[in-house]
Amino acid sequence: MDHVPIGILVFFLIICLLISAFFSSSETAMMSLNRYKTKHLAEEGHRGAQRALHLLKRPDRLLGTILLGNNFVNIVATSLATIIGIRLLGDVGVLLATIILTIVVLIFSEVAPKTLAAISPQRIAFPASWVLRFLVKLLYPLVAMINILVLLILRPFGVRSVTGGDELITNEELKTIVLSSSTQSISPERQDMLMGVLELEDISVDEAMVPRNELEGVDLNDPWDEIIKQITNSRHGRLVAYRDNLDRMEGMLHLRDIIWLFHEKRLDKPSLMQALRPCLYVPEGTPLRAQLFHFQQHRARSALVVDEYGDIQGLITLEDILTHIVGDLVSDHDDESPEIVHHRDQIYHVEGSMSLRQINRELGLKLPLDGPNTLSGLIIETLGNFPEAGTEVQFNGCTVQVIDFIDGVVGQAEVHVVDDLGDREV
Repeated sequence: MDHVPIGILVFFLIICLLISAFFSSSETAMMSLNRYKTKHLAEEGHRGAQRALHLLKRPDRLLGTILLGNNFVNIVATSLATIIGIRLLGDVGVLLATIILTIVVLIFSEVAPKTLAAISPQRIAFPASWVLRFLVKLLYPLVAMINILVLLILRPFGVRSVTGGDELITNEELKTIVLSSSTQSISPERQDMLMGVLELEDISVDEAMVPRNELEGVDLNDPWDEIIKQITNSRHGRLVAYRDNLDRMEGMLHLRDIIWLFHEKRLDKPSLMQALRPCLYVPEGTPLRAQLFHFQQHRARSALVVDEYGDIQGLITLEDILTHIVGDLVSDHDDESPEIVHHRDQIYHVEGSMSLRQINRELGLKLPLDGPNTLSGLIIETLGNFPEAGTEVQFNGCTVQVIDFIDGVVGQAEVHVVDDLGDREV
């Protein structure tokens, strides 16, 4: 090496630093890739994504190749810098070469390329995957030997394999992914819809059902004129049919099954009874996701929710589940007022029958979900008795004042969202 010109040594030193920068940026870029976005691109035929995804199936081989190459060129760079230092400044040159090379490697071969790769992993990883794939194949025997030695060293710590595997993502982790993407690539509307889908596993039918006291139906023991009046005045396309009370259920009446008989004035009680469909029953506590598949299997759109004693608690429909996913469904005859009305700054008028989960989502609150399902139920349970108009209850993040209490339930309440209650307990 004594006869090699300084210029050539410096040239090879720069080449080593550039190769080191390549390995450093490649490592960070490959490990920073979004696996799901990369998989999507690979399925669409992106060659770089396909190569990167193939390399990430065996991260032990990939990292072994990168580290082997990076350490090799760094050692060569150190040797070249030492030779250059000695030839220029003698023994003092060794110290100066070490200091200067450390700074240069840290800035130009480590921090800068890794920062760039972390910011734009696809721009670095996809082109680099072509070179890395070749090096993985070329250095496979040496890398395999190193991995075996590493496995032997790590075995006392309980490590039995260095092969990477796909980890299943939990429902809560998916929610975190959706929420963390709200300011990046998912619009608020799509985010709400995705959260609605993910919450189908957490919400049971008794949280989304029409409660028993709000069910509209036909009492088959009523006079025929009264039955016709109930049918013609109904705002729904499906009615429960019973005798005297809901516990004596006869079936479900779909108005489309009798509309033609009604127009032809041939509708009577025998034809009405013949048009009744069997009721589908579902136990309370059934997750909405399971109920959705239940509807699909039975080709049904509604089911009666029953408790452990078989008593009817309410009615769950396919529309109720879809409403939870996409929000309120608008219909031509929908003249009802909204459940939440913004009254003034941080103050809202909320229907007492509204679900706590929906209130939490729309107002950003953290009302407890391990007890009653509705705001009315939460107020009554917290107080331990029936409230009067004007009664106030404080929860984490809000103060609730009862506006009216009718027939054993809170009709409407005023919710004042506050920020100074902190983590105060109910």
